[in-house]
Amino acid sequence: MKKYIAFLFIGTLAFFSCSDLEEKPVGIIRPDNFFNNTDDLQAAVNGAFANIAHNNYWGREFTIALMLRDDMADIGDRTTQAARIDVNDMSMNDTNALVANFWPQSYVIITAANQAIEGAKKTPGDPAKVNAIVAQAYFARAFTYYHLVRLFGDIPYIDFVVNDVKQINSMSKTKEADVYPKIIADLEFAKQWLEDKPKVKAVPGKGTAAGYLASVYLTLGNFQKAYDESKYVITNEAKFGLGLDADFQDLFNATKTASLKEPLFTIDFNNLTSGNYGQDYTAFFTGSLKDDSYSYGQGFSVAVPSLKVFNTWDQRDYRRAVSFDTIIRKKTGPGGSLQVFPSSDNEKAPRPHIAKYFRFPGKTGANGRTSQHNYITMRYAEVLLTAAEALNEITPGTTEADGYVNRVRARARNKAGKLVSFPANVTPGLSQADFRKLVIDERRLELAFEYIRWYDIKRLKNGPEVFGSAGLEPHANFDPNKDYLWPLPGTELAINPNLKPNNPGY
Repeated sequence: MKKYIAFLFIGTLAFFSCSDLEEKPVGIIRPDNFFNNTDDLQAAVNGAFANIAHNNYWGREFTIALMLRDDMADIGDRTTQAARIDVNDMSMNDTNALVANFWPQSYVIITAANQAIEGAKKTPGDPAKVNAIVAQAYFARAFTYYHLVRLFGDIPYIDFVVNDVKQINSMSKTKEADVYPKIIADLEFAKQWLEDKPKVKAVPGKGTAAGYLASVYLTLGNFQKAYDESKYVITNEAKFGLGLDADFQDLFNATKTASLKEPLFTIDFNNLTSGNYGQDYTAFFTGSLKDDSYSYGQGFSVAVPSLKVFNTWDQRDYRRAVSFDTIIRKKTGPGGSLQVFPSSDNEKAPRPHIAKYFRFPGKTGANGRTSQHNYITMRYAEVLLTAAEALNEITPGTTEADGYVNRVRARARNKAGKLVSFPANVTPGLSQADFRKLVIDERRLELAFEYIRWYDIKRLKNGPEVFGSAGLEPHANFDPNKDYLWPLPGTELAINPNLKPNNPGY
């Protein structure tokens, strides 16, 4: 870890337009004399967000690992990198290359946030304005630690500026139970000081912080607070500029997502790259190999849907059509004209593919390696479903909880402008157990391939069921005593033996 944390400070040049936050890393500098005004502070904060939009984090390594780990996505082309196969197959170890990349990148994000938080203490200006800016850094730190603690459990927790590697090269892990209160405290600060309605979704607002608080509490099984935070967002949806957008497809059309109201927070790529910054491989990894449909080239069939996911998804559900590509188009015959083939003709992965990212990436580079996507990390539909799930655990059988699910389903009935009858509203009066199953299934479909399902599996501890022989993606070697936690990188433990032992089984 010391290699990545010492003296790191990434500033950015940023400007806001009506649709995008554009971030361009300008280098690594010492922050000693940097925080002369609130513009400097904002540049420091933007450095944290720029590091999220990086190949080693949201652009590839972190997100592809999350997607492959759940029971919705499988390896398509098994000639791909072994590290990806190992994550998918529950056979990873402490040398896994994906973890080895996104673990240090997580701490790069955290370091940039810590630099901004410390710099805010000496930034001149209106204290309210300073707090409103630095609250973004508190959110970025909470966001990153929330992912780390759910994947790894006990982790090194650093909330200070590292001026000497000696400060961290002998530190121990912080217990998982002690990390969550720190995440909550950061989100509470963010909720207090962030704007109600930021100009762009790439900047978090009060609703963003509350939405993540609701998710934290749901993860912890504190259903009352999960409901309270969700309800706060729902009550203030107009004030926060939130709501459900009319067409589900628009959520995954890169040319439209910047103007949507549903996202609580987005990672903004904009087809702007600088080295590994802004590099987005999601379309490339999920698109179909041997498919000549798109001008930017073929996909790579790395992460593809488990076939049972597609076969068991009701064909009447518009979200199914949005989520999957079921045909490929190959250039054949004189002039290489496009001919339509079933997805089963794909030579490496004969099954439907994930369409959410490859179908409408906007302006893009070769094979979709860069895109115009504003990736939604949390959206309003998730808040509604969190409220429904939490309320059912507090007071089963309420029409209020039914209503939150019904809002999500009503949007799903808008089939590209044509209103249909499926999915129907919730049957009133369901038992607590039946409603619980219904809302978990609704999350699985509504949020398919959006990096959330693995966390649901972990918090529900239903791995033996979903990876069992009757599950969507059977893995006979799934071990609940090991596989809910991922291994810390072995290189980190070698550098700092105080981080030992690794998680059980690794």
